[in-house]
Amino acid sequence: MATTFFYFISILILSFVIKGSSYCNLNNINIVATRSGRTILGKPEWNVVVTNNCNCAQSQIKLQCQGFQTTEIVSQSILSIQGDTCLLINGNPLKGSASVSFSYAWDPPYFFRPLTSHTIC
Repeated sequence: MATTFFYFISILILSFVIKGSSYCNLNNINIVATRSGRTILGKPEWNVVVTNNCNCAQSQIKLQCQGFQTTEIVSQSILSIQGDTCLLINGNPLKGSASVSFSYAWDPPYFFRPLTSHTIC
C-alpha cells in the first residue's frame, strides 16, 4: 500500500514539474535592438531580434508600439501596427528557441516590450 501511494505521489509531482517547465510567459520573449551602422533618410537604422526563449511556441505576440515611428518600411507580415500595439508575424506561432527579426530607422531608438502572448505546447 505504501509503495503504491509513493508511486502515485511521485507521478503527481513529476507531472507538475513537466507542466511547469513548459509554461511560457512574457519573460520568455527577449527583444534586442542594435544599430546597424546604416542611415535611412537621415535616421539611424536599428536591427531588432525577437526571440522566444521557451521550449513551447508562443503565438499572438503583441508588442507595445505606442509612439513607434520609422522612416524605413517594416513588412506588415513581420510587424503589423494596430494602434498602440504591434502584432508580431501576423499572430502566427514563434517556435521555442526561434527568432524573428526586422529593421527600422528612427532616432531615438524605440524600446519594444511584449504585452501579450499565447502558449502552444
